[in-house]
Amino acid sequence: MSPKAPRSSGGRGQGRPQRSDRPSTGGRPSGKSGGRPQQGGPKGTGGKAAPGARRGSAKRMTDNVKPAPQPPRRGPGPVKAHPGTDVHDPEGVRLQKVLAQAGAGSRRACEEMITAGRVTVDGEVVTELGVRIDPTRQVVHVDGMRFSIDDELVYIMVNKPKGVVSTMYDEDGRLNLADMVGPREERLFHVGRLDLETEGLILLTNDGALTHRLQHPSFGVQKTYLAEVRGPVKRDLGRNLRAGIELDDGPVQVDSFKLVDSKPGYALVEVILHEGRKHIVRRLLEAEGYPVLKLVRVQMGPIVLGDLKPGKNRRLTRGEVQQLMAVAGL
Repeated sequence: MSPKAPRSSGGRGQGRPQRSDRPSTGGRPSGKSGGRPQQGGPKGTGGKAAPGARRGSAKRMTDNVKPAPQPPRRGPGPVKAHPGTDVHDPEGVRLQKVLAQAGAGSRRACEEMITAGRVTVDGEVVTELGVRIDPTRQVVHVDGMRFSIDDELVYIMVNKPKGVVSTMYDEDGRLNLADMVGPREERLFHVGRLDLETEGLILLTNDGALTHRLQHPSFGVQKTYLAEVRGPVKRDLGRNLRAGIELDDGPVQVDSFKLVDSKPGYALVEVILHEGRKHIVRRLLEAEGYPVLKLVRVQMGPIVLGDLKPGKNRRLTRGEVQQLMAVAGL
């Protein structure tokens, strides 16, 4: 039975969670090394609308725009452990319970996955049902896909309006990302930045490993932008951007360019790239003679802004988190 799409996990607490399901008898099961696991495939809380957010502004730019296709990126899958590695934690939680809570399926279905050799813990295939693990430190894959099993990790999508700074605190008292999500116990980090005038998708999380991979250009996670410029747009603009533009801090190539809409004196273009330099989209288009009038980030990897209104936020579903981990190679 294939695992169901996982649902979003909860917030980070302090210290180690109390375990109420310790074994009543002795014995120490351990994971067995078996065959290689088969490779397989992947509502939120509303925030307060920011003052000054223009109603419907993002909607107009994203009308009839389909999510940009992402190139297939297969992560390395589970990290291979040394032969004989013991993944059992006597103080931990039974593996099938962890998987069921992560949305992999019912407890019985998860037990069948384990006995079939489809589950790995820290790279070690586990086939015994008595194995216990620590969800806060160990990594679990099912059919080669990583599951988010740590309930302390938080993943939030924010639609940043124009005029909001991309920080969790601003010493000048300006509206910032913390104002978009309200008071929280966890210490959240923003995945990348958008300049003051740019709107759109920003992710907030306390998952440091995922944050690093989503931001670093070497992992190739694409970001999709819609930009309004003065039209008409010359035919070779896309070819020039794909070939590379020399900026003052080095050359930049876009991964994709498309003309979405064009009217007299106006054009809407889509730019996809994995670079994360400051004002990169604005500088690229201005270098070609098209100063940006309005800019919205509508997609990051597999995560699409959709109809989330400016100033609002929602938690990512477990399936979306799983897709992010896959595209980031985790």
